[in-house]
Amino acid sequence: MNLPRSLFSLASLTALLLGQPLQAAELTAPADISPVAPQAHDSGLPQDWQQRGVFMEILVRSYQDSNGDGIGDLNGVTRRLDYLKALGITGIWLLPVYRSADHDHGYAITDYRNIEPDYGTLADFDRLVAEAHKRGIGVILDYVMNHSADTHPLFAAANSARNSPWRNWYVWHNDKPKGWQTYGGDPWYAGKAGGYYYGAFASTMPDFNFRNPQVLEFHLDNLRFWLNRGVDGFRFDAVGALVENGPNLWENQPENHQIMRRVHDLLNEYGKRYMVAEVPSAPTEFSASDSAGSAFAFGLQTAILKSVQMGRTMDTLTGYLKQKPVARMGTFLSNHDTFAGARIAQQLGGDIASNKIAAATLLTLPGIPFLYYGEEIGQTFSEPVQWDDQRLRGPMSWDDSANAGFSTAKPFRALAANHATANVAAEQGQPGSLLETYRALIALRKAHPALQTGNLKLLSDDDDPVLVFTREAAGEQILVALNYSRRPASFKLPPALANQHWQFLYTTTDKADIQLQTDELSLTAQQVTIFKRALP
Repeated sequence: MNLPRSLFSLASLTALLLGQPLQAAELTAPADISPVAPQAHDSGLPQDWQQRGVFMEILVRSYQDSNGDGIGDLNGVTRRLDYLKALGITGIWLLPVYRSADHDHGYAITDYRNIEPDYGTLADFDRLVAEAHKRGIGVILDYVMNHSADTHPLFAAANSARNSPWRNWYVWHNDKPKGWQTYGGDPWYAGKAGGYYYGAFASTMPDFNFRNPQVLEFHLDNLRFWLNRGVDGFRFDAVGALVENGPNLWENQPENHQIMRRVHDLLNEYGKRYMVAEVPSAPTEFSASDSAGSAFAFGLQTAILKSVQMGRTMDTLTGYLKQKPVARMGTFLSNHDTFAGARIAQQLGGDIASNKIAAATLLTLPGIPFLYYGEEIGQTFSEPVQWDDQRLRGPMSWDDSANAGFSTAKPFRALAANHATANVAAEQGQPGSLLETYRALIALRKAHPALQTGNLKLLSDDDDPVLVFTREAAGEQILVALNYSRRPASFKLPPALANQHWQFLYTTTDKADIQLQTDELSLTAQQVTIFKRALP
């Protein structure tokens, strides 16, 4: 066993000469893998804060530049917290903020315990969290457990020699396995010192080996590092791919749920923390209490948008709502990944009425809603770009100035194509604008527990032009009617709901005097109407 002296203490070398086993703690690690003790931190947020509010997903690089280098940063996000609070946002999900090899999306991490230099410093991060908490806003971080960058010091050491003590922190085979196909194609890549390492996504993102218990402990300590700084939870990337059992058994393996449960237990130790998993192919399974507890409701966004596009309640929408545990899932219309769908305004052809009814569907259904930055103003693609996902990740459109209010310098990426007309300054305070529609719907959700956590009862049938349902909690019943059709439509209420004293709450039309005291709902094209009544 020929190992570099720099990796060992004197005690370790003595043990090696005597043929005694080496202890992991005795290795001088090429990266910070030191244990982190938990520290109590009360955010001041209410219990179950995540279930009662609305999140905004933010790519820091694209949100707001504070220092004039053309790149968004943490201080820029802090500067925009008042805007987020005024919109009604109670949680923000920050895409990876750690030091990364890609200097773009952040998913190729080189240091899990430090901030990407483009974004600022740990002190800047601490200030952001503190200021968010002052405004009643929780902060969750995107965390990447499945893989690191190939330039991460741990992988660099593992790749430097077959007998590296860090070799088994990643997945290796002496000979190249056959018959494998994952997200990036053949996932096996030749190492520098022989052997083949596994990267489900790309050669630049080698997978950690979770059969080595030290790997999970490393990640748990990293999570404690951020929880101790006041972070309110995490979004976990690609957790369906953590453990591989063969060429056809590399996704959604039973071990992944065990790992997620360990993580869930850790967050529960801190209290008032929320975690949500990204597992497009198995959101139900990972939302279970013996797994992550919550996962993004992949498929729901497609069903909602398809209903809007087709002008009727699609069976995929009603089926999803009947079959999935949506109440504890993260719901969304779009996000930063192309596979989840283009930006909403792009998918709906810039039609504001369609965008409004899609937003109303998201914000009145069960679940924990996540908006994607710029969604609330109808932001579209940024082009040209190097690869498709970047089209979804352009600078936020704050105004119609040369750099859209994002920066005083030329932005690192092209502005949204419609930034001159679809921006915060143009829509702020304008009755009927998309931004004000989002603000009103979020306020409605926050004001009524039935829309936050209430039971759902579907009243419509598949292919009906109008989706009608009730939400019920805390002695209150909410009646929601969404006319997906581009022409007037009506819906006859069941006897139990007809001829009741319903109080009008909200509509997307300018009719503010709507009363419902009969057995029939009448709606104009693509109208949203919401009522409430007290339960006996």
